[in-house]
Amino acid sequence: MEIRIKFAKYDTMKFISHLEVMRYFQKAVRRSGLDVAYTEGFNPHQIMSFAAPLGVGQTSESEYFDIELHTAPSMEELVERLNAVMTDGMQILSAEILPPPVPQVKRETAMALVAASSYLVMRKDGYEEELSKEELEGKFQQFMAQESIPIVKKSKKTEAEIDLASFIFEASAHGNVTEFSGAYENGLVFYMLLSAGSVNNIKPDTVMEAFYSWLGKEYNPYAYQIHRLETFADLSLRKVSQAEIARRAKEGSMPERCLVPLLEYHKR
Repeated sequence: MEIRIKFAKYDTMKFISHLEVMRYFQKAVRRSGLDVAYTEGFNPHQIMSFAAPLGVGQTSESEYFDIELHTAPSMEELVERLNAVMTDGMQILSAEILPPPVPQVKRETAMALVAASSYLVMRKDGYEEELSKEELEGKFQQFMAQESIPIVKKSKKTEAEIDLASFIFEASAHGNVTEFSGAYENGLVFYMLLSAGSVNNIKPDTVMEAFYSWLGKEYNPYAYQIHRLETFADLSLRKVSQAEIARRAKEGSMPERCLVPLLEYHKR
């Protein structure tokens, strides 16, 4: 059976990479005594896959991974057994059994389902800023009110001009901190709901760089802490291939979004 697990990554654990997170959970699953399934062959490994990787230095309360078990306890016991072997800065939040796979139909992985992510972008204390908190909040609202935000999006191999506004689903200058995000005395917290996934993946740093460029200033990524609130799938794209999503996005013919947290996708 396949289980989808949601966990939080915070405090000092924000400094470990995605590869280290994968290794960490492989060891944690073994220590928990769960009846995990392994691949066959000369180099067997646990059947485990993660959703969208989190950048080093960022915190989150909505990380997901899928794991295959031969047998499983109740989801409450599974969460307890994993949390018993967690270190500070990692916490299992919930788990759900995924529906049985349909014969001859490939299972949609958590990674393939990712369509959007919500974030808090918090100003750290101790960094000088010419504009006051209130001025930055007002400017951010003005920036987000634009109908079009043209930028050049760079990857390792290509550069492309895009309209950033099309990939910002929601934004506010007044986000609310959580128990996992932490808080800073200055109280400046931006909220963003952004397109995510393998086709149109927009990072909060990309939005902040565009915002500071619009202000005529240089963006300092070390001055802001990014915290992921939730990772969403889009029910309107159910059973639509990544190639078809890319084609529709290019043509501007995407259906109206129906975003749900990854843990709820298979309940709908």
